[in-house]
Amino acid sequence: MSWIDVGAASNLAEEVPFAADLQGRAVLVVRCGAEVHAVDDLCTHDGQPLEDATVEACQIVCPRHGARFCLRTGEALTPPAYEPLATYAVRIEAGRVLVNAPD
Repeated sequence: MSWIDVGAASNLAEEVPFAADLQGRAVLVVRCGAEVHAVDDLCTHDGQPLEDATVEACQIVCPRHGARFCLRTGEALTPPAYEPLATYAVRIEAGRVLVNAPD
């Protein structure tokens, strides 16, 4: 695994998804309080991008059918989604957001 710089930490607004490219994979980075999470930018129900999704209580809500996912674990919390989102480790260093990409 390798840490990929996906942007400035100043781009992270509370509960607002920040789109990033992780070696050709679309991901969203979201700050929830002191925590920062990264998940795939595609709903596991129908492949809808989640970039325009809302975030509530550290859950991302698909804008198309309302499926909810836990940002901490990727778990699908409500139908119509049943499969989890892939999650990635995130850290902030020197004002930059780094996401751990799978090899």
